[in-house]
Amino acid sequence: MKALVTGATGFIGSHLVEELIRKGYRVGCLARKTSNLKWIEGFDVNILYGDCEDEGSLRQIPSDTDIVFHLAGLTKARRDEDFFCVNEKGTENLLRVVSSGLPGLKRFVYLSSLAAVGPSKDGEPVNETSETRPVSSYGKSKLAGEDAVAKYRNSVPATIIRPPAVYGPRDRDFYVLFKMLKKGFYPYWGKCYYSLLYVDDLIRGLILASEEKEAAGEVYFLSDGKVYSNEDLVGEIAGVLGSRITKVRIPKPFVTFLAKVNEKVSKNVSIVSGDRLNDIKYSNWTCDSSKAGKQLKFIPKVTIKEGIKWTADWYRIHQWL
Repeated sequence: MKALVTGATGFIGSHLVEELIRKGYRVGCLARKTSNLKWIEGFDVNILYGDCEDEGSLRQIPSDTDIVFHLAGLTKARRDEDFFCVNEKGTENLLRVVSSGLPGLKRFVYLSSLAAVGPSKDGEPVNETSETRPVSSYGKSKLAGEDAVAKYRNSVPATIIRPPAVYGPRDRDFYVLFKMLKKGFYPYWGKCYYSLLYVDDLIRGLILASEEKEAAGEVYFLSDGKVYSNEDLVGEIAGVLGSRITKVRIPKPFVTFLAKVNEKVSKNVSIVSGDRLNDIKYSNWTCDSSKAGKQLKFIPKVTIKEGIKWTADWYRIHQWL
């Protein structure tokens, strides 16, 4: 089987590339010329230099590609329009090329997000029948990417995957929390609840979605099946790090102020940004992955205790902590 992975040099993409190679796939990786290839160096892959924002550069995708995993996307940006340029328009460009240039395509897997649906309004985990109410530009742009996939439903056999917060080795977003807890404090603005997923389980879910014939045209949430409070998560990380934690109470309005200050003074775009705080303002980010369990036979294998330990160990080994 021949697979193409966009976003192959990133956190999730590099793990997917590694697993596909292990399973015997021939793998092509779409990467920008400015991308850092360190996570996929040494793997037997075909690097295609291109950009989903440049439709012409996508014409080089081999016509005999069997599966396309579209993971490239923008999770942090200074301007709202940047999210849509990459997550919506970039997806449309890729679908346009795929629909006309890959006649034997078996599956197009689009990595969306729980943010495309938005938080739970009643405390119950959202599912595939829930009304979509994204509350951030990031979430709205991922939903727009889903809409682009839907436009090509008659010509591209696609499956949409909506994971919650994903963590594991190489991730830089959860790393921010690990660093804070290593220093012995964490900001607290009230009780919150989350679904989570370790990266290896997400990779298994993506591959199952690409291989299951009946998954074409479907949307799935993936999670480890549990719901965690922010205090549960902090407790797990602190236990692995051996840190004594001080809870720093911060009013929500002040969190927004700090994010705006951070955006102005920071050279790099942080996960702690004004737009992503539109998500953080809500206290219930949970999803129900039972549909994936029934139709894809998706069974998460990694517990939060295992996943947090393995992530912390990787951070230590690579001297991030």
